[in-house]
Amino acid sequence: MIVGTAGHIDHGKTALLQALTGQQGDRRPAERARGITIDLGYLYADLGDGQLTGFIDVPGHERFVHNMLAGACGIDLLLLVVAADDGVMPQTREHLAIAELLGIRQALVVLSKADRVDAVRVQQVSEQVRDLLAPGPLAGAELLAVDSLSGQGIDTLRQHLLAFAAEQAARSAQGYFRLPIDRAFSVDGAGVVVTGTAFAGQVALADELLLSPSGRRVRVRGLHAQNRQAERAVAGQRVALNLAGERLTVEQLHRGDWLLAPALLAPSTRLDIELRLLASETRALAHWTPVHVHLAAQDVSGRVALLDTDSLAPGQSCLAQLVLNAPAHAVHGDRVVLRDQSAQRTLGGGQVLDPFAPARGRRSSPRLEQLQALRSASLEEALPALLQSAGNGLDPALLERQFNRQRDSWTLPSGLCELVTRQGTRLFDATQLQALREALVEGLRRFHAESPDELGPDRDRLRRYALSELERPVFIALLDEALAEGRISSSGPWLHLPDHRVQLGAEDEALRERLWPLLLAGGFDPPWVRDLAGAVQQDEASVRLLLRKLARLGLLHQVVKDLFYPEPTLHSLALHALTLEQQHGGLRVIDWRDRIAVGRKRSIQLLEYFDRIGFTRRLATERRIRSDSALAVQLMGIKAEEGGSPSDIH
Repeated sequence: MIVGTAGHIDHGKTALLQALTGQQGDRRPAERARGITIDLGYLYADLGDGQLTGFIDVPGHERFVHNMLAGACGIDLLLLVVAADDGVMPQTREHLAIAELLGIRQALVVLSKADRVDAVRVQQVSEQVRDLLAPGPLAGAELLAVDSLSGQGIDTLRQHLLAFAAEQAARSAQGYFRLPIDRAFSVDGAGVVVTGTAFAGQVALADELLLSPSGRRVRVRGLHAQNRQAERAVAGQRVALNLAGERLTVEQLHRGDWLLAPALLAPSTRLDIELRLLASETRALAHWTPVHVHLAAQDVSGRVALLDTDSLAPGQSCLAQLVLNAPAHAVHGDRVVLRDQSAQRTLGGGQVLDPFAPARGRRSSPRLEQLQALRSASLEEALPALLQSAGNGLDPALLERQFNRQRDSWTLPSGLCELVTRQGTRLFDATQLQALREALVEGLRRFHAESPDELGPDRDRLRRYALSELERPVFIALLDEALAEGRISSSGPWLHLPDHRVQLGAEDEALRERLWPLLLAGGFDPPWVRDLAGAVQQDEASVRLLLRKLARLGLLHQVVKDLFYPEPTLHSLALHALTLEQQHGGLRVIDWRDRIAVGRKRSIQLLEYFDRIGFTRRLATERRIRSDSALAVQLMGIKAEEGGSPSDIH
């Protein structure tokens, strides 16, 4: 069990722990000289059950609340210390508010310095504390009056702590290991040591971990759990780890860094949270307010973007996004505390819903629906609603990091489907996935109806036309599935329904009949687009557009810009190439030029086009025909039927 103190400065927190444990909490010379706790103190004691209980002593001065926050994360039981002579003071209220925001739900209230006042005063302060606790989750916490110097009430307090420890359920060791670093120091002969409270999972000697946010890899070469040497530590324990890493120094580690299992490393600067503003605030919280965000042991500045409201009234809650100025690590359910820009006042806090929040569409209806679902306590509760609002499916690897739950521990809902993309698996609701499949085919059918003179769109154009909201990897996976099942066909880069046939419009067909004889008559040197346009007295753009349509139909080949060869002409050229290779063992430019009787530049352009379509392969000084190319296989059959001679076109 981890016990943490809270309370106003000089209310006796350190003296109380010394009476309980017999150990001095303030170990720094500055703390002893000034008589106040400045930074976190850590003590361990056996209260009588044979187990070591960890105690975290926090500073009470308002200037050191940031240190208090670093120590309060991960505690099981709060010791709220209130001096009987002073009563409830400002940091009493602030520390209590912080504890409630951090989700601490077990507390003991200690009325210290009871020897300085009479019974009436003790009763008055007790009533103050009960009134303070009444509106919150710690209402009804037991109150004990003690005198730390004389020992009055300490044994009773110890017995209450033992009772809490006996009832304390062990934290689950499920999930990947994660530990926020609250101290980092160097030990002679050992090297770098870090300490913190293990939030989840377990760690053992020789394990490899990653430092977040840097991503530096380290190895555990020494381990203490609850101040005892051990081979393994689990969630809920105070842990000290002796780390080894390439050129690792203590200067590279800071309070607020994390030690993580490699699967969890994914630093983020945007966290979607459920935010509650303290009722003690005097004015509403505005959108884009600058704040200090305390997450575990980390303190980072940032701004609050309100998502489902324009301003947040005191005592109210809303959905919000924290836009941080430095990367942080978090998982679903982590608690955050917000303080004002000057770090002088606690504003509120909340619970992390999504540690990988989007920068765009954060206030859209689908996104707000997802966040409402994420208010659920568990992955299983949230998953059905998340699937309904996830247009691109859910990434299971991202869910593992978001909830810190290995996939083999999930209980998946019925009606869930997996779609394998090139970037990993996506989870979909079965009905939703079927609707996407149908929308893909329907979009292609609509394209054919609107553009009957086109063979079909390419992949990116079809995505924009049919399913523009889908991420490209998801769209490609759906398309590959449709192609494999025969619901969609492809001709080169063009996609079409299996029964689709291109139909030219009446004007295009009339123009094609006028152009086609000119292209065939041109032989191996057909006219350019500008010459064709002049011959038929049409503008170049119209002629060029039609020729490109015919090229997509496979009737023409665009060798270079504005130069098109009819399919029969190109086949004849390919037959000449086959004959030439059989005669000379290869295709040299000079032999090819002489064979087809066109200029050197055009000869090279044709050979380069053959290279592009996979008919030939260029070597050092010549080309060879690829015997496995579809065109070569087709033409070898034609050559055999025609007695070995290509058709002559002049």
